[in-house]
Amino acid sequence: MTSKFRFALLGALIAILPMGGAGNATEVGQVTNLPLPRFVSMKAAEGNVRRGPSLTHRIDWVFKHRDMPLQITAEHGHWRRVEDRDGMGGWVHYSLLSGTRTVLIEQDHLRLLVRPDPNAPVAAEFELGAIARLGACDLEWCFLRADGYKGWAPKARLWGVGAAELRD
Repeated sequence: MTSKFRFALLGALIAILPMGGAGNATEVGQVTNLPLPRFVSMKAAEGNVRRGPSLTHRIDWVFKHRDMPLQITAEHGHWRRVEDRDGMGGWVHYSLLSGTRTVLIEQDHLRLLVRPDPNAPVAAEFELGAIARLGACDLEWCFLRADGYKGWAPKARLWGVGAAELRD
């Protein structure tokens, strides 16, 4: 195999590999050069969601929960198009967002376990809709922290982390 062919093959492989963030990102933002889509959280306690990427666009609604996980789907200048768990969203100023990762609990009475094993002792129990800080994740489990509690939860019961996403 010639070195020219090896470099071309390597370039093709790099182009098709997932880029993290939401799990299977294949493009990057024009402004940040970060993967799209990707997960972030609300830094502010309140954030206007607009129809377009400027202050002249109408406010459609207001996100009112600090640390709420959101998914960035597009970028334009200082604006990010975001979606919540229900697919609702719009344009938010980047200063209202944080790279701190959080997840939304998608199962009522979700048990956090002391280790990533379905037979492990229960460390805590979270209600449906609770928000937790995201730690390490393997293919099936994620480590979560919230309100002084910590433990492992099945990734499939969380919104705000990609199915194939791995975190240290």
